[in-house]
Amino acid sequence: MMALDDIASACSGPAGDCLPQIVEGMMEIAHAAKDVLFKKESFKQLSVYLERVAPVLKELIKKDISYSRNLNSVIEILNQEIKAAKQLTADCTKRNKVYLLMNSRTINKNLEEITREISRALGLLPLASLDLSIGIIEEIEELRDIMQRAEFKAAIAEEEILVKIESGIQERVVDRSYANKLLVHIAEAVGISTDRSALKKEFEEFKSEIENARLRKNQAEAIQMDQIIALLERADAASSRKEKEIKYFTKRKSLGSQPLEPLQSFYCPITRDVMEDPVETSSGQTFERSAIEKWLADGHEMCPLTMTPLDTSILRPNKTLRQSIEEWKDRNTMIKIASMKSRLVSGEEEEVLRCLEQLEDLCEQRDQHREWVLLENYIPLFIQLLGEKNHDIRNRAFVILCILAKDSDHAKERIVNVDNAIESIVRSLGRRIGERKLAVALLLELSKSNLARDGIGKVQGCILLLVTMASSDDNQAAADAQELLENLSFSDLNIIQMAKANYFKHLLQRLSTGPENVKTIMASTLAELELTDHNKASLFEKGALGPLLHLVTCGDVPMKKVAVKALQNLSSLPENGLQMIKEGAVQPLLGLLFQHISSSSSLREEVATTIMHLAVSTVSQGSSPTLVSLLESDDDIFKLFSLINLTGPDVQQNILLAFHALCQSPSASNIKTKLTECSAMQVLVQLCEHEDPNVRANAVKLLYCLIEDGDEAIILEHVGQKCVETLLQIIQLSNVEELTTCAMGIISNLPESPQITQWLLDAGALSVISKFIPDNSKHNDPRKYHLVENATGAMRRFTASTNPEWQKSAAEAGIIPVLVQLLDFGTTVMKKCAAISLARFSESSLELSRPIPKRKGFFCFSAPPETGCRIHGGICAVESSFCLVEADAVEPLVRVLQDPDPGTCEAALDALLTLIDGIKLQNGSKVLAEANAIPLIIGFLSSSSPKLQEKALNTLERIFRLQELKQKYGSSAQMPLVDLTLRGNSRMKSTPGMARNESHIDSLEEASAWLCVRLHVFNAGWRVAVAVEGHLLTSR
Repeated sequence: MMALDDIASACSGPAGDCLPQIVEGMMEIAHAAKDVLFKKESFKQLSVYLERVAPVLKELIKKDISYSRNLNSVIEILNQEIKAAKQLTADCTKRNKVYLLMNSRTINKNLEEITREISRALGLLPLASLDLSIGIIEEIEELRDIMQRAEFKAAIAEEEILVKIESGIQERVVDRSYANKLLVHIAEAVGISTDRSALKKEFEEFKSEIENARLRKNQAEAIQMDQIIALLERADAASSRKEKEIKYFTKRKSLGSQPLEPLQSFYCPITRDVMEDPVETSSGQTFERSAIEKWLADGHEMCPLTMTPLDTSILRPNKTLRQSIEEWKDRNTMIKIASMKSRLVSGEEEEVLRCLEQLEDLCEQRDQHREWVLLENYIPLFIQLLGEKNHDIRNRAFVILCILAKDSDHAKERIVNVDNAIESIVRSLGRRIGERKLAVALLLELSKSNLARDGIGKVQGCILLLVTMASSDDNQAAADAQELLENLSFSDLNIIQMAKANYFKHLLQRLSTGPENVKTIMASTLAELELTDHNKASLFEKGALGPLLHLVTCGDVPMKKVAVKALQNLSSLPENGLQMIKEGAVQPLLGLLFQHISSSSSLREEVATTIMHLAVSTVSQGSSPTLVSLLESDDDIFKLFSLINLTGPDVQQNILLAFHALCQSPSASNIKTKLTECSAMQVLVQLCEHEDPNVRANAVKLLYCLIEDGDEAIILEHVGQKCVETLLQIIQLSNVEELTTCAMGIISNLPESPQITQWLLDAGALSVISKFIPDNSKHNDPRKYHLVENATGAMRRFTASTNPEWQKSAAEAGIIPVLVQLLDFGTTVMKKCAAISLARFSESSLELSRPIPKRKGFFCFSAPPETGCRIHGGICAVESSFCLVEADAVEPLVRVLQDPDPGTCEAALDALLTLIDGIKLQNGSKVLAEANAIPLIIGFLSSSSPKLQEKALNTLERIFRLQELKQKYGSSAQMPLVDLTLRGNSRMKSTPGMARNESHIDSLEEASAWLCVRLHVFNAGWRVAVAVEGHLLTSR
């Protein structure tokens, strides 16, 4: 390939020999333009033009054009511009990017000149004399026109940077933050990293370009670049700390130690103060700008000093004087800053506060002052002052540290490098609100530095304090704390610490969008956290469920395990459990449980626990319109229960707990039915003897649920003597009240078969059960109510009147007085069970009542006869004849008739009815009357329970056979009986008791009252058929 430097010599011959080399040069430039480091778009535009020119020149070559003056000019221009383009392309490929940016205007100008000169060359072609096609000629003319008008403009960002550089140089800007921002903008514009080391390297290469300019003796360029370097080298990345320190201390030592008084020329003649913005008037005098402007605005037209006329349009900045004033100020400020260090460590609080106030003012004035404070190494002193007792000193130190750290990597680095600096700052997060705000603001600024950010999260308690501040009432402090936590979230360890402090925002973000290994870490963190119910609910509200379910379904086994464990932790809150069921978590979990049966992994244990939590959640659905069911299909129920025989104790107990919860849920009926169908009772009876106490306990609980409403035949089939003995052993030995209650409940609900009762008696159940039925002095713990209810229910089976021996054993155990006490102090269930047992006892009382012995000998010398029982006529006792009167049970039973539960009232009424059976009617009825039972029985005629109404009707039919009681209570029974006749069902109206009761009422002496009732019914338009003494009365 021919070098462009050789084109000129090659083109001294015919045009046909020169043009191929020019075309080749154009194509070389077009190819090289792809590799330029700067102005890629501009060079691409030039390449497009050259690629369009090349075919035109190739067409000329084909014509074998002979030499002419115009053609020679064309070749010379093209040769020169191709050479220039080649050099420009090489420069933009190899030179420093920052240097190229600084010369971007020149580069654009050169590109425009090259393009337009090539256009001019095309215009010199003698198209009229050349044998070219019309198409080629039109292409040349169009191309010449486009290239002549071509413009190469700098990008907006490039132009903005150049404007800022020019402005900074003209205004002598020495602000470090200005240089920092400008250097970052330059890096972004030329496409280099904003990392400090990368910027430093690029800046050093830029400075070497200046040395090359000097070697090329391009002094104008060297001077311009020196000004740019002076502006940019104030940036933190532009020079090392050591370079800055050497430069600073060299200058400071040359100044001496005493401040200088201002020169007389520094004072404004009008204000008599040192000038800030000196301007020169048309009279040649200099004044403070604001002062002379006010002078002129007040109507003065003469110079204040020379009294010569002034041209009000002329106010020229006196840059030389302004520079001298600034240099004088800088000199004195530098000396002042250096001299204050000793005063700051004096220990005098007032002096320290004065120094801090002055330093704060200086730092706020200029960035240069802040740089000097850093170089004088004040940072360690400020950090030390954060430990002072005086909070004003601490606050001042914080304010200065915040000012220094803002936009200064150098200051941040110095702060972090002080021993225990971060710890000292963090300590203030727990102090007064003002100091807390300053501390978090400083930490926020420091967190923008990688070095500082790494250390902040490692300070013990820091993240916890920040999380607390993030929810504080102070909006600014809360915002700063949240932003700081955001900056610290770069570290997974920091995110874990945030989660432990109940701040989950970043954990959830990582869990959702992080890499797989990070998702696993976040899920593991959720699994291990001890969460409050509020936090569990909050995590679900903020979207924790979706990512965790994704890990369960898509992750590997370790990932599945931590995800399930996290779900297990969160699902212990019922609301979360219900949401998991609604969002389809059940089938993936069941799938894992069924798939990993043979695996030794603990995954199945975590899954089983989670499923148990979900089951528990279905219990507390309240009045939700759409009830949630855990196990939708029968197959799921059968398969899950079948795992009990295939898994270890941990999984077994959780499956048992899950089914126990489901038996309390809205789907309980279906669950119990399906468990019965899969022979669950047989399995549970065996598990009641399991060696693992947890499995055994949960098996008893579930068995209690099934037996409570179970089929007697199935129960009798599977519950044998060994099971009964095991249950009694659990009741005797267990110290877990819930387990004892369930075991007692099973016994209470076992069918009352003679064989089971005998097994219980043989095993000593009577004494065991009676211990759990307290007297009234002990019956004061509501937590034991359920246990006592079950024990009272279990005791019923020993009171059956069909087996006097069992009754006798129970009575001798002292159970009757205890049952009587329960009538007054027990719960509704206890009262009902006690009443049933007392009724059974009372059924045997007549047979067991001992006849009264006849008196022997002379009446006057014999002992007075024993008093017989009012009901049974003989000698009665509690333990021998189970007499309710002797047991003082009548009045408590009457009081039970007022219980709101119809079933309990019915049981009490049944017990009282045993007092009026057969021959006991007259005496028993009187006892009931004395106990005020009859009005309550009459009241049952209006009960909502048909069964209780029927019992009351039959009871009154018998009682009203006694004339005395009929006369006393008949009137009060009239209206209830009529109402019952009108409203009662056909079964009630047809009862013999109804007819006989109305017959009794009709014969009462108070017939007139009864007639009024009939008339009332007549007026109401009712038809009432009432049988009175066998006659049918009809009223209309």
